[in-house]
Amino acid sequence: MKRRDFLIDAACATGFAFSTALVHGDSPVTSTDGQPANPRRAAAGPLRVHPTNPRYFADGSGKAVYLTGSHTWGSLQDGGVVDPPPAFDYPAYLEFLEQHQHNFIRLWRAESTRATWDSNPARYYAPHPWPRSGSDSALDGKPKFDLSRFNDIYFDRLRSRVIAAGKRGIYVSIMLFEGWDLNNASWDGQPFNRQNNVQGINGDPNGDSKGLEIQMLTIPAVTAVQEAYVRKIIDTVNDLDNVLYEISNESRLLGSKVSSKDWQYHFIRFIKEYESRKPKQHPVGMTSQGYGGGDDSEILFDSAADWISPNPDKFDFRKTPPASDGRKVILLDTDHLWGIGGDRKWVWKSFLRGYNPIWMDPFDRSRNGTTNTWGPVLPVDADEVRRNLGYTLSYAKKMNLAKMTPRTDVASSGYCLAEPGHEYLVYLPDSRDVSVDLSSVASVAVVGWFDPGTGTMQPGENVTGGRRRSFHSPFGSDAVLSLKATDGMDSEVR
Repeated sequence: MKRRDFLIDAACATGFAFSTALVHGDSPVTSTDGQPANPRRAAAGPLRVHPTNPRYFADGSGKAVYLTGSHTWGSLQDGGVVDPPPAFDYPAYLEFLEQHQHNFIRLWRAESTRATWDSNPARYYAPHPWPRSGSDSALDGKPKFDLSRFNDIYFDRLRSRVIAAGKRGIYVSIMLFEGWDLNNASWDGQPFNRQNNVQGINGDPNGDSKGLEIQMLTIPAVTAVQEAYVRKIIDTVNDLDNVLYEISNESRLLGSKVSSKDWQYHFIRFIKEYESRKPKQHPVGMTSQGYGGGDDSEILFDSAADWISPNPDKFDFRKTPPASDGRKVILLDTDHLWGIGGDRKWVWKSFLRGYNPIWMDPFDRSRNGTTNTWGPVLPVDADEVRRNLGYTLSYAKKMNLAKMTPRTDVASSGYCLAEPGHEYLVYLPDSRDVSVDLSSVASVAVVGWFDPGTGTMQPGENVTGGRRRSFHSPFGSDAVLSLKATDGMDSEVR
């Protein structure tokens, strides 16, 4: 007998209907041939902030959507230490995401053709939004960029990759600009270096070889080119449902004289105004300047962005993420917390505190989960993180997510998503014992256990509500406890 059939039979025998619903639908368990148990449906959108639970988005049908997935640098442009850089195998990457049941990625953009920092070898990136059609040579010896025209190769690739992801039920955030390289890498490969563009636009008027001014609204010619580029992006993908936008990755936000805050706020408003005249409107995101850069969280919360990825100093989002208060949809991104880091405990803690966790993945074509294409060995079990992101999505799809809120007071472990009286999902990160307040449950609660380490489920003994109940995990490590009142099993999921 297949393990899948055994679980279903065991569930029927014990009345374990709720947790085994995962087996009938988007199960965290794969079939015996190693493939996902169920096909993915195309993304339905565009997404909008859920009207009653703004920790999440809602899709075109109104159903609450939890986003999670692993994103990697080569998802849009090719990159590498040789010029031209090797082609990234995007179809294989999408297959990899689907196997792990992920539904979100960031499409990364590098703004420079060539970037160096510290003692690292130069990295090359292609293609770019503008054609290299000038008669004169740029600093790398190739033709200069013509910033008055667009490179069809770039925008055709963008559109085709968004469409391909959407067919697999994957939402993509299009990264419009990039700030980490601007702040940390060389300036010689930037199109706004005046020696690299036909128009002679100077993105470094103070001559410090950084060009931070291109993200400060201080050079009208630069802003005009950037606005035209953003309009072109929107024109290219506006009809697609699985689109989100991210203004910039890790651009500097703190500092009285050097900050991209006003520039990012400008482009959030710019996108919303331009898309208001289009058939579809998509969520716009703003992300932190990154680990070690200081607490910029209130700048993100105060913005008009629909979603954010913060890294506030006052909370330890690595070990003990606080419960999301719903002020914004938060895509909690390890890229801004560690660079590369996190483990399965971080995944579950983040999920049960009301976040949408995403993982910076040094995706490796061998997919062995241990090597990083940038050189060093990964500090965590990469495939374990990837699997557990998929497991959380499986649970999110089967819960009445729109009514689930993080409740630190309901379970003794402190990690619980709950619709009190109806549905509870509890995480036990460090102990096999937990108590859960079921005083508002008027009927029997169906009990199920899930082992994040092995991906296996096990029914528990059903309990009556009306008071706090104690539970003991059947697993030797961390565990997930699911509880659902029998009188709420047929409620509509929104």
